[in-house]
Amino acid sequence: MRESSFQGIAITREVSASIADCELTHLSRKPIDVVRARRQHGEYVKALGAAGWQVVQLPEQPELPDAVFVEDTAIILDGLAVISHPGAVSRRPELDSIEESLAAIGPTVRLSPEVTLDGGDVLVVGKRIFVGISERTNPRGADALDALSRNLGYTLETVPVTTCLHLKSAVTSLGNDTLLVNPLWVDTDLFEGFQLFDVVESEPWAANCVDLRGSLLHGAEFPKTANALRNAGFRVTSIAMDELAKAEGAATCCSLLIP
Repeated sequence: MRESSFQGIAITREVSASIADCELTHLSRKPIDVVRARRQHGEYVKALGAAGWQVVQLPEQPELPDAVFVEDTAIILDGLAVISHPGAVSRRPELDSIEESLAAIGPTVRLSPEVTLDGGDVLVVGKRIFVGISERTNPRGADALDALSRNLGYTLETVPVTTCLHLKSAVTSLGNDTLLVNPLWVDTDLFEGFQLFDVVESEPWAANCVDLRGSLLHGAEFPKTANALRNAGFRVTSIAMDELAKAEGAATCCSLLIP
């Protein structure tokens, strides 16, 4: 893969030895091969670096099964890191380490423990923010983020999420005001003003991809959707993530991007 110019900083964390004890909401529990999950995560990290991102790999937190999914712990808004308050109680011990790491890069602010908000429910596209109201994120969490982001010039809208874990399980950004979407899992009428690119129907989990500013990082388990994206002119890097997917993880879950 060809090296690219510097794009920003990508925060990642090594897969925990206890990942098999992860939180699960929409999937049945299956055995997870930690070695294979770590191998897949390593390829993910390499792809970030090859796309021009300076990767900061945080150490494993062995006792925190979901810690590899750093996306849920913070939202990056114009260099401000908003430390979230995850809906799953077991994930809240991840926050101190993430906040310390992000504070070394730029300013941080922490949401109140009276709200719940997962980063996987927050889709930021330009100056528009969409927040999924889900089992992990409540309306008070959306309101708290709205109050913080409004001062930075953002507008925020909420989206009901009932058929999948997070909003970004159903819709992510492809850049240039285009969204990759599973129309069966989210009300597409709520994304007025955007071009919508539907996943191939037989690949319902394919709506999650990482916009790396010039290329896309996408799960190799969804070749039909990836080919459709390539045929439409997108540059797509496919990385195997099926072992991490057993823990309800996906491409965006494994990094925090700071442009």
